Amino acid sequence: MLENPEMIENYSFSDNKLKINRTFSKDNLITLYLGDCLDFLKQIPDSSIQLIITSPPYNIGKEYERKTDIKKYVSQQNRVINECVRVLKNEGSICWEIGNYVNNGEIIPLDILLYDCFKNNQLQLRNRIVWHFGHGLHCSKRFSGRYETILWFTKSDQYIFNLDNVRMPQKYPGKKHFKGPNVGKYSSNPKGKNPSDVWDIPNVKNNHIEKTCHPCQFPISLVQRLILSLSNEHDIVFDPFLGVGSTVVAGIINRRKVAGAEILKKYYDIACERVVLACNNKLKIRPDKPVYQPGGNLSILKNPFNKENNK
Repeated sequence: MLENPEMIENYSFSDNKLKINRTFSKDNLITLYLGDCLDFLKQIPDSSIQLIITSPPYNIGKEYERKTDIKKYVSQQNRVINECVRVLKNEGSICWEIGNYVNNGEIIPLDILLYDCFKNNQLQLRNRIVWHFGHGLHCSKRFSGRYETILWFTKSDQYIFNLDNVRMPQKYPGKKHFKGPNVGKYSSNPKGKNPSDVWDIPNVKNNHIEKTCHPCQFPISLVQRLILSLSNEHDIVFDPFLGVGSTVVAGIINRRKVAGAEILKKYYDIACERVVLACNNKLKIRPDKPVYQPGGNLSILKNPFNKENNK
């Protein structure tokens, strides 16, 4: 851990040395609060934040949460969501990344349970993004879960959306129109294609370059797409359930002001450490690139139970 997590040097939007502030100000470049996010939200004025991205506890009994009645869980989430809406700018966005609550083998999709918390605040759902990943627990009595969702809400119709910042390579960049007034001309956007609302990004497991001790850490490339598309440089990005700081790290490397709250000191210290590494360009990050597809003559690609492979 950091000996002195207060100071961050050698990184700035200008030439000034940086400080990890504990008290919120719109002028701060970095504010990380150790404690309950509701206490921290009290410091933030109305309409101050451009983008809120978080992955809250799923009420499944991890060390950073206390498993409770599902109605009580939704009520607790509603309190945080109400405060987040209050501090959100009119042109701002909220992205709530969430999975399923599992109770005696039955899954309960938390995004569906939480939808009304946002809608009752007059927010508008722009996308329900499906984050697909290839690894996780193997189930024997149901299909193994390999996705979570991101609810992207806006506060108004005048929201920021920088699609060109997150376009992906075209599948057929040389494709041309075969009829009509543009016949013979290239039909694809030269800047790339819309990444759609299904994102295939590896989750952070043991061999992931970004892995820390957090059991439910999400990848920086996932957050980065949201930051690049839903905010501009120097805007404030806030994560009320900070964890080990993936949201604020993604904000820092993309020149945003960042703020977050974390209740467990162990994770808070790691977040501070990652912030310092990011500011000094020393944090190892998996780039936003297509998922690796193994090929060649690797032995693990051969099915040992197939007699044809054993000839």
